[in-house]
Amino acid sequence: MKLEGKSLRQDFFRFIIPSLIAQWVFALYTMIDGLFVARGVSELALSGVNIAMPFVTLLFSVALMFAVGSSTVIAILLGQKEDEKAKEVFTQNILTVILVSALLTAVVLWKSESIALFLGATEPTIEYVQTYITTIACFSVFFICSYSLEVLIKTDGYPMKATVIVTAGAVLNCILDYLFVIVFCKGVWGAAFATGLSQLAVVLLYLTHFCSSKTHMKLVRFLPSTGLAWRTVKIGLSSGITEFSAGIVIFLFNHAILTYLNEEYIVSYTIVTYVSTIIVMSMAGIAQGIQPLVSYYYGKGMPYKYHKLLKYALCFGTMFSIAAFIISKIIAAPLVSLFISSALQELRDASVEVFHTFSYSFLLCGFNVIIGGFFTAIEYPKSAMAISLGRGFLFVALSLRILTALFGGNGIWWAAALAEGLCLLLTFTLFLSYVLRNGKAVP
Repeated sequence: MKLEGKSLRQDFFRFIIPSLIAQWVFALYTMIDGLFVARGVSELALSGVNIAMPFVTLLFSVALMFAVGSSTVIAILLGQKEDEKAKEVFTQNILTVILVSALLTAVVLWKSESIALFLGATEPTIEYVQTYITTIACFSVFFICSYSLEVLIKTDGYPMKATVIVTAGAVLNCILDYLFVIVFCKGVWGAAFATGLSQLAVVLLYLTHFCSSKTHMKLVRFLPSTGLAWRTVKIGLSSGITEFSAGIVIFLFNHAILTYLNEEYIVSYTIVTYVSTIIVMSMAGIAQGIQPLVSYYYGKGMPYKYHKLLKYALCFGTMFSIAAFIISKIIAAPLVSLFISSALQELRDASVEVFHTFSYSFLLCGFNVIIGGFFTAIEYPKSAMAISLGRGFLFVALSLRILTALFGGNGIWWAAALAEGLCLLLTFTLFLSYVLRNGKAVP
């Protein structure tokens, strides 16, 4: 296996850097769609894409749930020298995600209008929302498989190959978006179709690896195990919720904006969402980057090494959070101008102000996501789940309710920072309990 290199610090960066790049690329998929839709169709169409975004996040979260769960089990088994059992886990995971993808596709095509209305589509945007989710749904098996295989190829010991494949998919997505939206004028359908085709291409590239002689993960005959399936879901559920939290947050904010402000502010929030998603997915990238290594050393019974990896991740995450906060202040105005035409100067100014307020949440999210990922990697699913549910739904809903009650629509933009702060208190409490429980094992 290629999980052990020359030094632990070198292994940390060997896995973290490709994982970060992969997460940025995944975040850019939706941002690229939004940029082409805003410029090639209209700002209203951009609002429609944002309203549909929780569905796309759902696909990625399902993929991540199975990928993190199975890769954690696989890494532990490899650390215990049970290679054949690891192959059975890999095979069962692939078949499971295909079946789940088919089910999701059927449900969306059957109830597309109801789902669009549930997501927050209004009369001017429902056509855009419905078109986007139905088109993406037709490619859901490739969305879920591509994200799942990206995590598994890193566990197989090839993090840089994952990055190269994901980046190739993003470049293809840009080219196809330009062709379908700008050249062929296919609007929102063109943006969704371009993204779906790029995910199909990425899956084919991953299969060239898993069908080669280099991989330790091959499809083998196996007996389906409900116990193994439950173990995988139980471990990966918190990571799936962390990923889906971005979609839940978008859903909650969209409904609050439509209740307390007006549809125009959905455009402002959409732009903020793109940057926020990059920051949160970066933290998830750090957590996912150390996950194969932490699980591997956890399986080998070497707490000093996996605790050292956690220290590296927290230090790196803290520096990244501070840098993200500073950079977001600098780029707010030019980024907003990319999405909103100069004819809507008032909306531009309001969007920049929203961006500045929202950016304070970037300072707090890193610790929550990284510690949650660490708990997942060492099979502490209850603690990981508590953190994921807190920052993904409970604290956001609570913060929105409190701040809108006190300050009306203006309170919406501070809700993310308050939610991350409340989650930070929970995360610190759970981590302190872990340290006290493990005593000398934590350096």
